[in-house]
Amino acid sequence: MCAERMQRIIIAIILGFVMGTAATGMGEAGSSGLQIAFLIQLILIIMLLVGGLTGFCPSLAILRQILPPCDRGEK
Repeated sequence: MCAERMQRIIIAIILGFVMGTAATGMGEAGSSGLQIAFLIQLILIIMLLVGGLTGFCPSLAILRQILPPCDRGEK
C-alpha cells in the first residue's frame, strides 16, 4: 500500500463518517451531530484546498513518513 492510495482511503472513510454523523444529527432536536459533521467537513475542505493550491498536503506528508510513495516502484 502506498501513501497516496492510503490518503484516498482515509478521506473516503472520513466522508462516510461525516455522512453518517450528519444523517443521525438531522433527525434529533438539539443534537450536535450536524454541527460536528459540518466542522469535520470544513476541516477536510480546507486541507484539500491547501493541498491543491500550494502542492503541500499535511496528511500526505505524514503518510509518506510511514508508507512509501506510489511512484517509487515504477522507477
